[in-house]
Amino acid sequence: MAPHSGLNSSVLMLNAHYMALRIISAKRAFSLLFKQNHRNEQVAEIVHVEKGQYVSYDFDDWAELSRFRKEFEPAEHDWIRTVRFDIAVPRIIRVLTYNRVPRQSVKFNRRNIYARDRNRCQYCGKKFNTSELSLDHVVPRSQDGEASWTNIVCCCLKCNVKKGGRTPAQANMKLTTVPVKPKQSPVVNIKLSEAKYSSWKHFLDHAYWNVELT
Repeated sequence: MAPHSGLNSSVLMLNAHYMALRIISAKRAFSLLFKQNHRNEQVAEIVHVEKGQYVSYDFDDWAELSRFRKEFEPAEHDWIRTVRFDIAVPRIIRVLTYNRVPRQSVKFNRRNIYARDRNRCQYCGKKFNTSELSLDHVVPRSQDGEASWTNIVCCCLKCNVKKGGRTPAQANMKLTTVPVKPKQSPVVNIKLSEAKYSSWKHFLDHAYWNVELT
């Protein structure tokens, strides 16, 4: 396949029991759709929403459907151009040979903290590019503050300098939001705000599992 921005689109990957595992790139999704096991059986299939119903497709059937959708509703999909035709990027795939239950906890990492705080400084409330933000210990490490969901927030450089090695109260500053551990991956929440990923919602049950990002 020729390089195309559609290869970087996000795809929700389900296990064999229709439980969400993680979000992967379209490039990874298509590599699974092409793959076969030692019995020459397909490893994954496409799951697509049609009139409120979930329908499964193998690659060949999806390619045929893509030709129709390219002609009549091209704006509804992200596309990848191949030598012979254009193919729509699926929103969901199901790995037929994988039964493991997805991980239950949200990873504590920089990416998820930025996503939880929506790239907003938690002191002045302004939104910044990632390069203009740092991570701040609400209770400083010098005062035994720990690295945890409830003690790490996004902070702009100006507010970081102003706060220094003090608590917000000591610096006469206030948090715009009390930091908490998310119940679900913050990046997933951002994706769900986009209409094109609405088909994921059925599989994103907040009470039972969280999506691991790769």
